[in-house]
Amino acid sequence: MPELGEIELRVAEALQQDVGKGIIRMDNELLAEMDVEPGDIVEIIGKRTTGAIVGHAYPADIGLEIVRMDGLTRSNAGTSIGETVTIRHAKIRIARKVTLAPATKGLRIMASGDIIKRNIMGRAAARGDILSLISPRRTRETFREFPGGEKVFREFFESTTPFSLGEIKFSVVSTNPAGIVRINDVTEIEVRPEAVEIVEKKVPDVTYDDVGGLKQEIEKVREMIELPLRHPEIFDRLGIDPPRGVLLHGAPGTGKTLLAKAVANESGSNFVAINGPEVMSKYVGEAEKKIRDLFKEAEENAPTVIFIDEIDAIAPKREEVTGEVERRVVAQILALMDGLKERGKVIVIGATNRPDALDQALRRPGRFDREIELRVPDRDGRSEILQIHTRGMPLEDDVDMEEIADITHGFVGADLAALSRESAMNALRRILPELDLEEQTIPQKVLEKLFVTNNDFMDALKSISPSALREVFIEVPDIRWEDIGGLQELKETLKEAVEWPLTNSEDFKRIGIQPSKGILLFGPPGTGKTMLSKAVATESKANFISVKGSEILSKWFGESERKITEIFKKGKQASPCIIFFDEIDAIAPMRGSAAGEPRVVERMVNTLLSEMDGLEELRGVIVIGATNRPDLIDAALLRPGRFDEVVLVSPPDEKARLEILKVHTKSMALDDNVNLVDLSKRAEGYSGADIEALCRKAGVIALHENIKIEKVSKRHFEAALSKVNPSTTPQTKEYYEEVARRLGRGLEAKKVREEFPREVA
Repeated sequence: MPELGEIELRVAEALQQDVGKGIIRMDNELLAEMDVEPGDIVEIIGKRTTGAIVGHAYPADIGLEIVRMDGLTRSNAGTSIGETVTIRHAKIRIARKVTLAPATKGLRIMASGDIIKRNIMGRAAARGDILSLISPRRTRETFREFPGGEKVFREFFESTTPFSLGEIKFSVVSTNPAGIVRINDVTEIEVRPEAVEIVEKKVPDVTYDDVGGLKQEIEKVREMIELPLRHPEIFDRLGIDPPRGVLLHGAPGTGKTLLAKAVANESGSNFVAINGPEVMSKYVGEAEKKIRDLFKEAEENAPTVIFIDEIDAIAPKREEVTGEVERRVVAQILALMDGLKERGKVIVIGATNRPDALDQALRRPGRFDREIELRVPDRDGRSEILQIHTRGMPLEDDVDMEEIADITHGFVGADLAALSRESAMNALRRILPELDLEEQTIPQKVLEKLFVTNNDFMDALKSISPSALREVFIEVPDIRWEDIGGLQELKETLKEAVEWPLTNSEDFKRIGIQPSKGILLFGPPGTGKTMLSKAVATESKANFISVKGSEILSKWFGESERKITEIFKKGKQASPCIIFFDEIDAIAPMRGSAAGEPRVVERMVNTLLSEMDGLEELRGVIVIGATNRPDLIDAALLRPGRFDEVVLVSPPDEKARLEILKVHTKSMALDDNVNLVDLSKRAEGYSGADIEALCRKAGVIALHENIKIEKVSKRHFEAALSKVNPSTTPQTKEYYEEVARRLGRGLEAKKVREEFPREVA
């Protein structure tokens, strides 16, 4: 039973904003019960005793009897998520002196105590604790939250330069006075350059706080792994065997290995890693013996988590491999995971990004009891991962992590880590001219200029693309709506179909409708179909995959269909994504009409139909097709549910021609006698591409007349008009309008917009 003035609470994980700050959060009523104010330091008693700053509960936790703390605080208290700890009001003294040393062996740090103090001001410390240095920006946020903290912030932080050493963990070697103390501006910090052996506890390498964007997956893994390892009596009471294994699968870089390490660390288990190449051997029976020895070692040191990374490499489908070694290794793993011998407190975690390549016998209950997919993180997940990777970074105040999370569609955890690293390298490149690399140490004045700005992140974004798109990634030209003259109706249609689902997804859910899956743009050559697709990719900030018919067609049986499936798979992994099929009539003609290799085109059309609207739902992927021969496209593609919008891109009218002329002459040196209004009237039948050619021809004629000429005049445009002919005729226009009437939906959308004009806020 807890004594008067102390309470027992269940431990829950902290949100990312508190990680590394030494803060715990509890309900206000519980604080009042202990006579504690937010900002005070309390004593936490688990298997160890430590101290932490106490703060208000998160709004969602009000009324709950839980205490939220990060992985480092849990480690310092010798507890874990779901366990109960005792918390009481501590009589804290101000530290006169605190001695710190790097918590990682082999790491040597030469830093002054004042620099360290700026990052751990106000924190609680006790001998044997591990303290994490976070960025001064986050330290300031902590102070501002608590009563009187603003005054401390002004007195201390504004009198010093907020310098950061990055996220480095230090162990507390000693404190004076002994016990739990508070570090403030009068505390002397001594920093030992190398790690000091403190036998009380080991340093946690990875905790759940280091795994971002995987809350649901962590819950599932904890339920399957942590519970059987820590409390096997629950399963004995229920009369069931605990789970034997969990298969983690997902795109590369989503955090499979990191999650396995975090689970082993948080559950207090030993961790045995098996890598395929290390196990395989040229000697008969050697590979199987190595696997048996690893399982035996795990049993002897139970509880143990055995982690098999890239398990598809050592346990492929036996019917598909030619070598006998692989078959025997698979059979050995099967026998060890579900053989006659009981394994005890040993759980196997497998990780792969190719679950379909695994032997089927492994993917049954009794071996891998549950398969957990680690998806590409959503916007909130990306924000959490970015906070983890920038925890120790000296960030400028203009860095907006929420904005970066918004525009990094399709980025997995590894991509966001690379983005953070590249941003820091950009900051380093700025001060490189001031560095003298010959010197043993870099002057502190130079280091204090080292801050990562928002521009560093934006520049890094240009060179880092989502790993799912590395094979198909193309650089989309920076074309915006204002670079395309006319086509206002069409721009609105594309915004509704592509931008709205990204920016107003909650509104679509509220109304209860699904966004469009596809848009087909058709019209005469040169009217701007491809250019519109590039603009919508730029404006929506979505990922973009461009598909050409020649890349898909293959002489090998089934290869063309496989390529289409692969393109859609990559699009889903990097969603939201635009897949653009230029000249789609080349790869999706009417079935039964194609000559040549029997049925290859028909199989391609069938694959395209099933990918766009088959049994597997297409989420976050929009298909845009462009063609000038809509009559050749298979009718099944043109129905709603595949191409929801079939839109005619007409030759420009007089008003649109004037806008296009303005776009293409904006950077030209024009004489005063050039009348663009008159030119737009005379350019009847000219498409957008024709008008671009007309402007270019006028410029070339001017240079031909005099290479030193300063301006393009009216006579040059007159000459160009006689040389550049319109590519569309009245008959062409009539043909496309007839097709539009037959397909109908694009015209209907126009009528709807005319009848119900969009409200302008």
